Amino acid sequence: MSTRRNKLKSKNAKKLEKSIPPADQAMRKSSSDESMAVSSSLNTSIPRTPITSRTPVSSRMAMLEDGDEELELNLLGDQERREARQGLEREEEDDLAEHAKRPVSSKDKRAMVLLCVLYLIQGVPLGLALGSVPFLLKDHLSYSQLATFALSSYPYSLKLLWSPIVDSIFSPYIGRRKSWIIPMQLTVGSVMLYISLNVQRLMDNPENHINELTFVFTSLVLISATQDIAVDGWALTLLSHENLSYASTCQTIGLNTGYFASFTVFLAFNSVEFSEKWGVPHLTLSGYLRFWSVVCYLVTFWLLFFKKEDKEPASEADLSIRGVYKTIWAICKLKHIQSLIVVHFFGKLGFAANEAATSLKMVEKGFKREELAIAVLIDFPFQIIGGYLAASWSRGDRPLRPWIWAFWPRLGFGLMATFIVYYFPTPPISTGFFVFLIIHTVLSSFSSTVQFVGISAFHTRISDPLIGGTYMTLLNTFTNLGGTWPKWFILKGVDSFSVATCKVAEAGTELAVKATECVSEHGQATCREIGGTCVTETDGYYIISAACFIFGIVFLVAYIIPTAKKLQELPPLAWRVKLS
Repeated sequence: MSTRRNKLKSKNAKKLEKSIPPADQAMRKSSSDESMAVSSSLNTSIPRTPITSRTPVSSRMAMLEDGDEELELNLLGDQERREARQGLEREEEDDLAEHAKRPVSSKDKRAMVLLCVLYLIQGVPLGLALGSVPFLLKDHLSYSQLATFALSSYPYSLKLLWSPIVDSIFSPYIGRRKSWIIPMQLTVGSVMLYISLNVQRLMDNPENHINELTFVFTSLVLISATQDIAVDGWALTLLSHENLSYASTCQTIGLNTGYFASFTVFLAFNSVEFSEKWGVPHLTLSGYLRFWSVVCYLVTFWLLFFKKEDKEPASEADLSIRGVYKTIWAICKLKHIQSLIVVHFFGKLGFAANEAATSLKMVEKGFKREELAIAVLIDFPFQIIGGYLAASWSRGDRPLRPWIWAFWPRLGFGLMATFIVYYFPTPPISTGFFVFLIIHTVLSSFSSTVQFVGISAFHTRISDPLIGGTYMTLLNTFTNLGGTWPKWFILKGVDSFSVATCKVAEAGTELAVKATECVSEHGQATCREIGGTCVTETDGYYIISAACFIFGIVFLVAYIIPTAKKLQELPPLAWRVKLS
């Protein structure tokens, strides 16, 4: 820490001593001594917060002093606190600028390339399971069957449950992280190879193989999530300390590249119309899976024989699985955390129908998959810009303020999406309407990005520095679950509230056959085979969308806003856990 910062802290400390009675000073000193005695048995497995149980004790004590510094600033007057914070922020910016001037070593550059490749391999199955495959299945399955397939996305939101095991059990001969990365990548490659060899059977009649499809893609996501835990932990030792911040950059580049390659890019090249229009080869799902299967095998082979993993200094405390789970439970028992969990679990329900079903409904209305892919590709650079702006807005004493504000446009764009589906024009759509859809997609995604960055900034602020990795992973798990768990209920509800009738004209008499399956393309085709016409009397999508929107407004006003304002006013010490 620089000399100027030390002077500033000394100045703040003197002001504080004058403003606190002697009895309170003694009590504060005792509390500080207790905090200094706290120890942690945690091992970090996430790159966004490079503070781990492997951090030297001296550094961890310095981090704890920074937490006390926050308490000192909170006890100063408003004007003094603002001046002190501005001084500290200037010092932090100077430190960052000093680090930025240093050239990145060739070792770190090679490590960043390796991390991007490993995260890329994770993004490929995620893009398939969460993106492109549901769109391919939409032509054959009902929303209830799609809800069953949506269960394949759950493991990635639950990886905290087995991350302590991945961090603690390994072979010293192979390496702490390679012990998991190598078998997981081999398994990912093998599962993708299996799917590629059976894709014709599975995708031609998916209604008869929905359980097998769900199982293989759930396995694929589960294995990728396990690999992600190991890669996150390896990132902390692959990169030098001064370049550790690049770990999250590598994760963003790798995961997003793999996800978009398997989602938007694949959907475009998989379309026969797109291939004929632009004169590019038609890409089949079988060929795409075989290509990435070979990539997985090649990268794993290189890791096994050509990449040596540096040994990490591990203590018994680092490897205590029981200790990590006890810490997770201790965090969950905090009253503030419980309030935050309620916010996370139900906060995204207001726009859950829009995120789970709107794109599928638009494809059902005639919106081509390649047009959807183009819209998402155009939106991608705007997400990066939105992330940068949101990071600036989330600085200061109220990081949740942009997160709260973004709720309103995000709910509004979700309502607008419902009207877009209702008034969707008969294909082919005009250029003007397509531009309108792109603008809507960009603005809706921007509000989502602002919320993501805002809540991430708040998580970073409140996480206990001594156990930062596990703390952040726990909070991010609840955030991800809030967007994942409603999906099954949303898609199931669309079918449950839909009323469709297959009307068949026979010998001058019109027969009405009630058929819930008539809401899917497969059901409509069956109705046509018997000479009938599907008529949807009630579309459950609009009922579910209205219910989610109303709940989102009420929950935002009645609970989220007052709770968020209280949570962001709490001092950092209120979020700390005391471990034995």
